[in-house]
Amino acid sequence: MIAIIPLLIILLIAYNIVVFITGPDLAATLFSVDMVSGAVWSFSVADLFLVTGLILLFIEIVKATSTAQTSIINHGLSMLVFVLCIVEFIIVPEAASSTFFFITMLALLDVVAGFSVTITTARRDFAVGE
Repeated sequence: MIAIIPLLIILLIAYNIVVFITGPDLAATLFSVDMVSGAVWSFSVADLFLVTGLILLFIEIVKATSTAQTSIINHGLSMLVFVLCIVEFIIVPEAASSTFFFITMLALLDVVAGFSVTITTARRDFAVGE
């Protein structure tokens, strides 16, 4: 049952919680690292959202290789998450940021990759069966 839920909804919910509770300060530095070159690398809240989104997208693409009936429901719900992201990006002022735009693009990639991987997997399974 948990495999049906698209993982990027977690990122969408977390973004909304952080932005609406703490304010839209996504540039706040979580930590800094002094590099050998002498430069300082800073890791911000926005960076954390993007890294988390990439990890969740990878897991979603791996889940898309499943040929179970639940994967079709997952793809439909992933499409719903993408539509929610688009609507929120357009309507909600706190979501009008580059970070949220990239989250929306991750949701789009989840939809496109999910359907592509599922179609390719189904085509391969069908070809093997004959």
